[in-house]
Amino acid sequence: MKPRSLALAAATALLFALAPVCPADPPPRATASLQGDPARPEAARWIRAELYFAIGPADDPEEGVREMRWRAFLEREVTPRFPDGLTVFDAYGQWRRRGSDSTGRLRSKVLVILIEDNEANRAALDAIRVAYKAASHDQSVLLVTEHVEVSF
Repeated sequence: MKPRSLALAAATALLFALAPVCPADPPPRATASLQGDPARPEAARWIRAELYFAIGPADDPEEGVREMRWRAFLEREVTPRFPDGLTVFDAYGQWRRRGSDSTGRLRSKVLVILIEDNEANRAALDAIRVAYKAASHDQSVLLVTEHVEVSF
């Protein structure tokens, strides 16, 4: 190699060695949005529905609805109505009995479902409450709803 070509090659190598390293473009950030998900329209109004089910006295875990019966109820009444998913919490609840100073204490299940706020879903929630009251002979299943922002 001629000295001039060797000097040019060395200068070029030095220039690339001293050039700042430019990282590749960063990967796109994942966003929490519903854009592009036709199954869950971005414009939909969502609610968080909580249903509170009494399953037995707090002081006697052997009395009341057994876990197997609870799961059978979920499979029979809830999952077909809301197959996309739900959450169940074990809970303890208490309340003052109407017309009395005594406090009732119960083991409970809290079912949480995030759903679009529409007539069909609200009717499905009511059907679940009716089915549980018929099966358990309880007077009520508490339902709490609130509008929420949902992102997947």
